[in-house]
Amino acid sequence: MNADAVKVLPGKYCNSLTDYSRFVTREVFIGDVPMGGNNPIRIQSMTTTDTMDTIGTVEQTIRMVNAGCEYVRITAPSIKEANNLAEIKKQLRMRGCNVPLVADIHFTPNAAEVAARIVEKVRVNPGNYADKKKFDQIDYTDLEYRAELERIFQKFKPLVGVCKEYGTAMRIGTNHGSLSDRIMSRYGDTPQGMVESAMEFIRMCEELNYYNLVVSMKSSNPQVMVQAYRLLVETMVAEGMNYPLHLGVTEAGDGEDGRIKSAVGIGTLLEDGLGDTVRVSLTEEPEAEAPVAIALVQRYALRSQKSKVESQKNETTPSPLERAGERLLYSPYEYKKRETYEANAFIGGHMVPRVVIDLQHANLKDPSVLNAAGYIYSPLLDKYNMGEQSVDFVFLGDSLPSFNMPGNLRQLYNYNTWKKLANKMLCHPLFTLEEYTAADADRSSALNLVRITHADLDTDAFGAIPLDRSLVFVLETTELHGMADQRSFFLKMLEMGLDIPVIVKRTYDFESPNPKSKSQNEEADLASHISDLNTNLQLFASTDLGALLVDGFGDGIWIDALQLPSGIITSTAFGILQATRSRISKTEYISCPSCGRTLFDLMVTTQMIRSRTSHLKGLKIGIMGCIVNGPGEMADADYGYVGSGPDKITLYRGREVVKKNVNTDKALDELIDIIKSDGNWIDAVEDI
Repeated sequence: MNADAVKVLPGKYCNSLTDYSRFVTREVFIGDVPMGGNNPIRIQSMTTTDTMDTIGTVEQTIRMVNAGCEYVRITAPSIKEANNLAEIKKQLRMRGCNVPLVADIHFTPNAAEVAARIVEKVRVNPGNYADKKKFDQIDYTDLEYRAELERIFQKFKPLVGVCKEYGTAMRIGTNHGSLSDRIMSRYGDTPQGMVESAMEFIRMCEELNYYNLVVSMKSSNPQVMVQAYRLLVETMVAEGMNYPLHLGVTEAGDGEDGRIKSAVGIGTLLEDGLGDTVRVSLTEEPEAEAPVAIALVQRYALRSQKSKVESQKNETTPSPLERAGERLLYSPYEYKKRETYEANAFIGGHMVPRVVIDLQHANLKDPSVLNAAGYIYSPLLDKYNMGEQSVDFVFLGDSLPSFNMPGNLRQLYNYNTWKKLANKMLCHPLFTLEEYTAADADRSSALNLVRITHADLDTDAFGAIPLDRSLVFVLETTELHGMADQRSFFLKMLEMGLDIPVIVKRTYDFESPNPKSKSQNEEADLASHISDLNTNLQLFASTDLGALLVDGFGDGIWIDALQLPSGIITSTAFGILQATRSRISKTEYISCPSCGRTLFDLMVTTQMIRSRTSHLKGLKIGIMGCIVNGPGEMADADYGYVGSGPDKITLYRGREVVKKNVNTDKALDELIDIIKSDGNWIDAVEDI
């Protein structure tokens, strides 16, 4: 076994940075539903029932398949559950459901060997398949490290033999929070550690001539997840491998947060042409996961293999990933915000990304219209209350408000309207490129925002642009593969050495619902349609903007979707910034999606915890249904609420156990007491 870290060259994790091209992987058969190769991107989810509840598991599986799942995963924590997979499979087949089944294994090699004789695929976690995680720091010599790998090889080898004999596929599923003590001691809690954890098991499989493999790199932090998958692909390519990828953000949470966080991680990789199967992990019923995954994946089924963006393949063209002298222009494996100047002490530089929303078509006679922008107006006090999700700019186009704006809200106007304003305090012009180059003395001394596209970089107008530190670009695109088009702009800016701040703008034109509903059914249909548009906005904008933000590109975001209420757009924008760790505006909940191991109702418990802690900006709280998804899986959390037995909860500070086996009815109060004792509690402020 080779314990040395794989050394790879940057720039080979996808076919192209600037053109959509799917990365073709080895075809792997899971039952009669193949994955990888030129097959469609497959959809899957995991049951939440007790595996010993045969009928409940069968019925939930059928609901999941009807919702669009092409594979269904079921937990098998012991031999008892593994054996019952045979009965579950039998009942499913009797009811005409032939969906391939996947057994989820943690800690128990003997259960894996039983399950591999029954189901079409087994998932093993290399961090705990042959190890009990103790969070011990051990300094291994190379000899000791190789001895550990040999020990694991001997425990893993029988499962590989069973899989080969029965034609069973296997997923090597690394999780950020459950890396083994051995990996943690040598590589740390890093994407590289995640990759090496999987590669050790993949190399063992190849040594045994077993290749029916799928690989995943899951994390609750989309930034870590994206970096790990990219590094995994580059590492596999360097070793002559191309195993299919299972994509997922683990413990994404519920509702808007879960959808946005999942889309940032999964969508970023899909944009790069990576991914052969998708699971969206929501703290909701499993049949709610498949439609979200389908909506993410369908964009790429419809997208042509050759977008309008000029192809700049990494294999044939010098890439910004390569070194320019001693300076690496851009690395996809570690976060580094693009360096820009700070314009008007407000945008760019070390400032958090700014948020712009369009209110030009709103009722600008009513100050309460700014509620959607996060400025809550009180008629009684005639004042605004600013929250954590208050936007930084409102675009008013050529419209003029008939009320006084909040004293810290900046307004954007089209240039020709702006220059006629009598009072330009906190009012800034938005130019076309041609307007800006011709404006001369009519420019603002504070901030000048200029609309621009990637194609504009090669024009005479751009060559003539006056450069000073009041200039901010508003980057737009109309390309089918808009993220790649906008990333091309940023890569070109890096090559040119330009440090101008950039607000990334994306416009979404969804089908408008009919507002003239009359019957109750029509009203319900209208509400459902708006909900679908809301979900699409969350998924598409999180993919398109999140993919840039996780790489450090963008000093602000501007989402346009005229068919949706401004409040939804504001919430989505701040959700994207939160998910990419670019700007923290609320509490983050790292909650697992539930499974047969879960010891309490995760959906109810998550909402209960959220109701009392949602005002704790920046705090990360892990909510885990069992110890398997406990201290390790919530690696990124500040505090943890973990099921440890029937009606029992263990509370964590980071990975440290603070209180064991607390009664469920007292656990939330105890958690709040711990947060208070650490000085991290603030009282909620009621809205006026």
